[in-house]
Amino acid sequence: MEARMPAKSFDMIVIGAGPGGYVCAIRGAQLGLNVAIVERENLGGICLNWGCIPTKAMLRSAEVYHLMHRAKEFGLKAEGIGYDLGAVVKRSRGVAKQLSSGVAHLMKKNRITVVMGDATLAGKGRVSVRTDKGTEELEAKSIVLATGARARELPGLEADGDLVWTYRHALEPKRMPKKLLVIGSGAIGIEFASFFNTLGADTTVVEVMERILPVEDAEVSAFAKKQFVKQGMKILEKATVKKLDRAGGKVTAHVETGGKTETMEFDTVISAVGIVGNVEGLGLEAAGVTVDRSHVVTDEYCRTGVEGLYAIGDIAGAPWLAHKASHEGVMVAELIAGGHPHPIKPGSIAGCTYCQPQVASVGLTEAKAKEKGYEIRVGRFPFIGNGKAIALGEAEGFVKTVFDAKTGELLGAHMVGAEVTELIQGYVVGRALETTEAELMETVFPHPTLSEMMHESVLDAYGRAIHF
Repeated sequence: MEARMPAKSFDMIVIGAGPGGYVCAIRGAQLGLNVAIVERENLGGICLNWGCIPTKAMLRSAEVYHLMHRAKEFGLKAEGIGYDLGAVVKRSRGVAKQLSSGVAHLMKKNRITVVMGDATLAGKGRVSVRTDKGTEELEAKSIVLATGARARELPGLEADGDLVWTYRHALEPKRMPKKLLVIGSGAIGIEFASFFNTLGADTTVVEVMERILPVEDAEVSAFAKKQFVKQGMKILEKATVKKLDRAGGKVTAHVETGGKTETMEFDTVISAVGIVGNVEGLGLEAAGVTVDRSHVVTDEYCRTGVEGLYAIGDIAGAPWLAHKASHEGVMVAELIAGGHPHPIKPGSIAGCTYCQPQVASVGLTEAKAKEKGYEIRVGRFPFIGNGKAIALGEAEGFVKTVFDAKTGELLGAHMVGAEVTELIQGYVVGRALETTEAELMETVFPHPTLSEMMHESVLDAYGRAIHF
């Protein structure tokens, strides 16, 4: 018979130790709450172990490899350039392990009780955890669901880990793909396409929407596409992979585009067609939680409508971003501790894609701003007009800003080019402070930096750009 231990009481139980859950637990502990966190696999969740962090480590290797081939441009010599895929992956896994261990240290430092196992809601204020040693019962007035999400699998396109991969297989590749098909051109798809293409894979990207990177501003998508094609990628837009035939170590993809279906052969396929929330096995239905298309429905404060039960991060829906999950975790912990935090504004959360060139954005695209009825002013500034970009040998890209013509409010900012994932935060802070064009114009940007392009883009929206 299974061992059942007496219930342990806490102020807050967090289910899931990803960037939403562990941050929520730490903030709760800082505020004096007695906190338990339940995790079934790895502290740090997908982000630290199988997502944001290890992919960035791999993309950095690809970036360095790409730069080595450009050595001559910089007056340098590099001969016999090559790579060891196993070593690239080993470094990536090492980075992930280091950070996951860091989370374990933070749990200890903040006196958070870590319970490894599968959690189920077992009634009001109760969580049952199936561990290696039996079932552990936990009690708390407040419970936070932070179970994240996993790769969506479409019928006929299911991953097998051999010929057809999800992001997890792609992070520990068994081989270097020679001819690669990537299905989906959101952040995950395009980052893997960029990585393997840089290392020499003949890469094709298929996107069902009318353009790649469909959530980005149309100009950014078009520019990125041009760069990817220049790098040797084949991009198929408004195209659907109908089915995959697997035989003899090859995959034949049936791709429909413009009403016609053609077959293409690949040795590897990466499916990156979105994510589904980890809502199964939690006892959500019995608890009275509303689930819509695999995501828990919440209000602006991440409340589920069931007293004392919250949901944060990917399980609570878009945008599916680690930093959104972390911020929601902090907000919920403060709410539980009796504080009065501000709700998260989705329009103030930046999106970053670490392909080559990088893509970053915050707020409304030009099209969305017009759709919402704004009268707008738009500014643009190209990398080619920036001294630091030219000195870096990174003269491809641009910064675009969208303003409300009546009030001067910064409605959105969109960038493509080197290091834009770092630059975007300037505009994020600006939006959080409700900055207008006047303050941005009066801000002194250091020279020579890439950030000067942000200033020039603002100036351009008002016909005042200096260097273009």
